[in-house]
Amino acid sequence: MLKKLNLNRPERKVNYNQIISRRYVVFLVVLLLLFGVLGVKLYMVMVVDAKDYEESLEELSYTTVEGTSAPRGRIYDRNYNIIVDNKAVKSITYKKDEDISTERMIELAYEVSVHLDLPYSSLTDRSKREFYLALHPKICDKKVTDKEREKVRTGELSSTDLEELKIERITDEELASFTDSDLKAAYLYYLMNKGYTYDEKIIKEEATDEEYAYIAEHNADLDGFNTVLDWERVYPYGDTFRSILGTVSTTTQGLPAEDKEEYLEQGYALNDRVGLSYIEKEYEEYLRGEKAEYEVVNSHELKLIKEGKRGNDIVLSIDIELQQEVERILTEQVLSAKNEPNTEYYDHSSVVIQDPDTGEILAMASKKVVGDKVVDNTTSILTSPITPGSVVKGASMLVGYNTGAVQIGEYMVDECIKVAGAPEKCSSATLGRIDDITALAKSSNVYQFKAAIRVNGQEYSRGMKLNFNQKAFDTYRDMYHSFGLGVKTGIDLPVESLGYSSEDTSAGNLLDFVMGQYETYTPIQLSQYITTIANGGSRLTPHLLKEVHAATEDSSLGETILTVEKEVINTIDTEPQYMARVKEGFYAVMHASGGYGRGYINDQWDAAGKTGTSQSFIDTDNDGVIDTETITSSFVGYVPANDPVMSIMVTSPDSSHPNSNTDYASLVTLHITKAVTDKFFELYYGS
Repeated sequence: MLKKLNLNRPERKVNYNQIISRRYVVFLVVLLLLFGVLGVKLYMVMVVDAKDYEESLEELSYTTVEGTSAPRGRIYDRNYNIIVDNKAVKSITYKKDEDISTERMIELAYEVSVHLDLPYSSLTDRSKREFYLALHPKICDKKVTDKEREKVRTGELSSTDLEELKIERITDEELASFTDSDLKAAYLYYLMNKGYTYDEKIIKEEATDEEYAYIAEHNADLDGFNTVLDWERVYPYGDTFRSILGTVSTTTQGLPAEDKEEYLEQGYALNDRVGLSYIEKEYEEYLRGEKAEYEVVNSHELKLIKEGKRGNDIVLSIDIELQQEVERILTEQVLSAKNEPNTEYYDHSSVVIQDPDTGEILAMASKKVVGDKVVDNTTSILTSPITPGSVVKGASMLVGYNTGAVQIGEYMVDECIKVAGAPEKCSSATLGRIDDITALAKSSNVYQFKAAIRVNGQEYSRGMKLNFNQKAFDTYRDMYHSFGLGVKTGIDLPVESLGYSSEDTSAGNLLDFVMGQYETYTPIQLSQYITTIANGGSRLTPHLLKEVHAATEDSSLGETILTVEKEVINTIDTEPQYMARVKEGFYAVMHASGGYGRGYINDQWDAAGKTGTSQSFIDTDNDGVIDTETITSSFVGYVPANDPVMSIMVTSPDSSHPNSNTDYASLVTLHITKAVTDKFFELYYGS
């Protein structure tokens, strides 16, 4: 049912004024609240947080730059003689202003290049083209087409691509228009733009007084050019030990390409100077200086905020006086040997002296004859393996003792032996019935052969078939490795070779292995080997670093921040009586009647040691084919035998050859060993 409308109800009136009034009040309240919030925010920003914002603004507008590389730390020998130092070098630098124009840089290049002697002849074709582009931008603009510019707008080419097209299209005739003045300016312009844009760049090291004075007097007008006192390495002992001390890059060289990324991750700049080789590279972390830091006050004014600091000083284990004498003796002896017969393939000898108790290297040197001159060859001690010969028989004898193949005092008959499929093998002389001590003293190959056949699980009989036994090879190789032969020694230098380890484990090769005729080892490995015997069986890491000292502001040596302790890599797995027996045999080498080491070291020093003579093979005509057999002589020993103060290793590769028309064999290894040990005791004990 429909509800009736009350047509008689009075009409309701709306009070619009009242509604507007209420809305106005609400609007005012909201507005006041918003202004209140804004006021609070302004108060917080301007009063409460003002200091924080000021600091943030200062940080955003605060720019710092680093100066040129700070001087490196000094290097001392074990007696605190400085063997590497720094000297101040007058240098000219350039730092690009933030708002400088290309035109102004070109003006500066022309203006300054007149006053500097720069090697502009080394200017590359690329650098010439880049300078031509900067010098003649309008001419070069015409070298690209409108179509190519359109491709830049559409993204098909980049602006860099366009610039490359301009550079490529600069003609040889246009470049030929450059005068000497243009080329000098071009080279300086190249130096001004090299590296990072806002790095301070070395324009010239070792500037003349006139060049230095010109820049110093006019630097206010030469935007970005300045003078600094840079540094370079100096060597008070000349070339002594020079190759192992290593080299440092120049600012122009900067970071080496092969290590660039690693250095950049460590916070280096592209033009920083770093150690490039050997000691300088190995101990970069200590020798590196701390660069000065500057605040950029305006476009090109700098305010020093942190002084540069020289790097830490390091002390080496090397005795520089002993090193000098070893190098002198080597130089004399290799020259003398080259005048002897049958030495046409001989060219160098090497020496390493270590402290058997610590592994410290007291001296290491190698000298090589090139023509009528003697040059340094010391790095070959780490990288050039030789066939060692009988010097390794101490390790071979220990295998015999350990496996029960040889008993202490056991006699065997030294005779030429013959196994199936191989030629006769003999010692250098037939020795008859000998024991283990005589076998070492007179370097019996046969004694080691018969012991190895037993290790192989057989007993020798003439014409026997020698079975292949991998375990026998592994047993000998493991023992050699435990002495450092055929493995890296761990010496604290960035380069070290392993030597050659053959994969051909034919049964007959076992006999070559045990007399040092199968694999090759580096001289530093042989030094580690004899040092291990000298101290009774502890294989120590050979090392050159002895101490690190904090940098000082004067010539004094700062506090010690690191002392290198001896590091035992492993101990030889053998019974004490076996090691003692090997040492007794090494003593007999030097003192027993007929011992092969007689005369190598003065008897008064009471030495122990082992000689070695090995077959080597060389390529005499550099055609890649081994064509000539030679003889390599070696010696390893320690002095005195009962409480060694030094170990010595001497090698002379290819010191004679058996195919000669004379059987003369140079005694160069003997002469070097005797002269060096005599000099050692003269320097250390006044004898």
